[in-house]
Amino acid sequence: MGIESLLLMVNNVGLLGFLAITVVVSLSGVLAPGPVLTVTIAKGHKDKNAGAWVAAGHGIVEIPLILLIYLGFSNYLTSTLFLRAIGIIGGLLLVYMGISLIKVRGNPEYSERDVSYGPVLGGILATGSNPYFILWWATVGLTLISRAATFGFIGFAVFAVVHWLCDLAWDWFVSFSVFKSRKLWTRKVHAIVFSACGLLLCWFGVGFIIGGIRIL
Repeated sequence: MGIESLLLMVNNVGLLGFLAITVVVSLSGVLAPGPVLTVTIAKGHKDKNAGAWVAAGHGIVEIPLILLIYLGFSNYLTSTLFLRAIGIIGGLLLVYMGISLIKVRGNPEYSERDVSYGPVLGGILATGSNPYFILWWATVGLTLISRAATFGFIGFAVFAVVHWLCDLAWDWFVSFSVFKSRKLWTRKVHAIVFSACGLLLCWFGVGFIIGGIRIL
């Protein structure tokens, strides 16, 4: 069953059924490769709990965004000027983050100072720099938020927490897995993984910049 089919069902189920659909739809987005996953992998090498902190940074951006959409500001969030600014500025930030990772690719004992940002800030930057994340919430996410609102503010709040817990569970699992496997990382493996993460962030960043410039 596709995401579209699940979204068509949200108006025909109760709160528990709606929350179950929320988990499935949320995981479809959470599991997709992106800047947040890339940062989580890089930070997981240093700290098994880094994913939880990345998720916290992600939530600092995401929860207010969900609240703004709930309050009716979705049209402003999808304005051309706003998305263009997010794409260009956010893209530049991702390129900077990617270069920071590439610089420490050959140093398995890198410190947080070497990459200029910790996991919380990394989660904030990787999330806030992504215009497609905002568009997802203003389109697909809007359907979920609209249904959550029918259960009252408490229902909406539970929905927001359940969605964020999906982020937390996945990011924590990723960082824990990376941390536990780090003993198998030789200097060469470290260089390959960090180079790949850095290049991915640069790739995402350039893509966001180009997308921002092309927005009509």
